[in-house]
Amino acid sequence: MGPWIGWVASRSENVAMALGEFDLITRYFERPARRATLGIGDDCALFAPAPGMQVATSCDMLVEGRHFLSTVAPDRLGHKALAVNLSDLAACGAEPLAFTLALALPRADEVFLEGFSRGLLALADVHGCELIGGDTTQGPLNICISVFGQVPTMTTATSHGALLRSGARAGDDLYVSGVLGDARLALEVFRGTLSLEGHDFHLVRDAMELPQPRVALGLALRGVASSAIDVSDGLLGDLNHVLKRSGVDALVEVDALPRSAVLRSQPLALQRLCALSGGDDYELLFTAAPDRAARVAAAGASTGLLVTRIGRIVPRPESATGPHAQLVDAEARPVAHRHASFDHFRA
Repeated sequence: MGPWIGWVASRSENVAMALGEFDLITRYFERPARRATLGIGDDCALFAPAPGMQVATSCDMLVEGRHFLSTVAPDRLGHKALAVNLSDLAACGAEPLAFTLALALPRADEVFLEGFSRGLLALADVHGCELIGGDTTQGPLNICISVFGQVPTMTTATSHGALLRSGARAGDDLYVSGVLGDARLALEVFRGTLSLEGHDFHLVRDAMELPQPRVALGLALRGVASSAIDVSDGLLGDLNHVLKRSGVDALVEVDALPRSAVLRSQPLALQRLCALSGGDDYELLFTAAPDRAARVAAAGASTGLLVTRIGRIVPRPESATGPHAQLVDAEARPVAHRHASFDHFRA
């Protein structure tokens, strides 16, 4: 399809663009191959994992009006577009290697492209993740990134392979990194349902627009965590994926959920809504056996991240028809909730 795996759109699609299609690639996205065996310039890019490793890959799409506001700064959008994909690698304990970028643009806006590429490539450089190809066309703003990483092949019972959703066992402790709910709080400000002033608003806006993928923590948790997932659609919804794949249930201590001072200043009902089902947190939710608590703490300390125990995994009753997470407060009293996580076709 072309040197960027179809990166160049057809001439008929872009005839009105002031910036030429090849110029767009060269100016904003083309870089010399570093880790890739073959980068930009042929129909496919080529790269290989290190010996004893296997490839981990994930793909996420960001659509204007659905995943980001039209007012977001281009550099922040570039950062977030890659961050949400790197977060998937983190959840598997995978080391980032490379990514491709598919980009639909209403027009070749040089101001947008300069900021977008700057934010995108700055985060890529932080994690040593190389842009090796992609696709572009003219249309509503839409960003789709496929990311590739490497993780050890599990060859023996003691090998530390990929972190999976299916490894949680009854008796495991349940943990989450960082704090929850700030991105949802920022969204409520943008929706006009509440108001935050000055520094508080900037803090939660940064959480929404500049999430930090927990790649280092994911690597540190290999051989420690029994299962993991990143919190993208809300803690309860993402926990449900782990419970379903692992065939277990969970007890979640709601008052233990880590929240920022900004979120803690809000009414309790809003705190719980944001922390339990807000989404866009991109923290790691994971399980580990109780005898690995010290190693979990060490993983958090080595990466400079807050890691909080928020509950435990429990057996699923034989009569149960599906996974269930019971919520309790600090006094072990049940907490009623109707918090649903984000669903693209039910939102």
